[in-house]
Amino acid sequence: MPFAVFVLRRLGRGLLTIWFAVTVTFLLLRLLPGDPALAVANPNMTAGMRATLLAQYGLDQPLIVQYAKYLWQLVHGNLGVSFAQSVPVTDALMSRLPWTLLLTGAALVVTVVLGIPLGVLAASRRGGFLDRLVQMGSVVGQSLFVPSVGVLLLYVFGLVLRIFPIGGAFTDGTYGLAWYLSVLTHLVLPCASLVLIQIGSYVLTLRATLIDALGEDYCTLAKANGLSPRRVLWKHALRNALLPTTTLIGLQLGFLVGGAVLTETVYAYPGIGRAIYEAVTQLDFPVLQGAFVLLAAAVVVANMITDIAYGLLDPRVKTA
Repeated sequence: MPFAVFVLRRLGRGLLTIWFAVTVTFLLLRLLPGDPALAVANPNMTAGMRATLLAQYGLDQPLIVQYAKYLWQLVHGNLGVSFAQSVPVTDALMSRLPWTLLLTGAALVVTVVLGIPLGVLAASRRGGFLDRLVQMGSVVGQSLFVPSVGVLLLYVFGLVLRIFPIGGAFTDGTYGLAWYLSVLTHLVLPCASLVLIQIGSYVLTLRATLIDALGEDYCTLAKANGLSPRRVLWKHALRNALLPTTTLIGLQLGFLVGGAVLTETVYAYPGIGRAIYEAVTQLDFPVLQGAFVLLAAAVVVANMITDIAYGLLDPRVKTA
């Protein structure tokens, strides 16, 4: 299959996935208990004033009409207006997006940087104490619940030991270098929560693929030619074993984003996840829809980039 066709197929699947996510989100939000009109209408308003306000937001129209208008606005880059804040949803979310990108990006980098050496260590000590220890830690990490880890770290390192701040993204009143240091210290606990949950998948996947690679003929031949086990491991086996891990990075991004939503809520971190929590409490449909569309698009784009990168690394993927 030509590479251009491969990319176009992935692009088509991505657009279809985004449309499906938008549709499901639109319908599910309408099933939430409560009246969204309470978010935009004052209880003291007259019936006429309330009807006018609801008409302004399109809440008086049939569901299918609301859906069609929402899709039309979405195609033109309009996410609507927040019920609670009375500002464009795009403005409300763009002010939160950098914080979520910082959190998820830092967690992804730390996870990969720590996960690769741990996976190599476990594979190179197969069956030994370190291998079993790494596997046990990875399985335990995968079984943990993000809010539980967040609350535990918050209690131990924030309240008991008082090493790190317990909430927010920075300390008010700080400027210059002090502000950057404040951002870094506020990032530690939320980032650690996500890393503890995610790193197990990378470690176990890399360990399994690396053990398989070490048993291949090319590694056996390299050893027979006099190369040291360390050189065979890092130069020959690891290169091929990293291919499945590259795919896992894209697949795990969706779980990372979902974990970030919960983590931001626990730590009152001012990202997209916190905006989703606040919008749920206020029945702010436009903000919820916009946030979910933004997160879905980010995950789809990341998976597309992963697929394309994997296709470049392994030409056999292009035939799929």
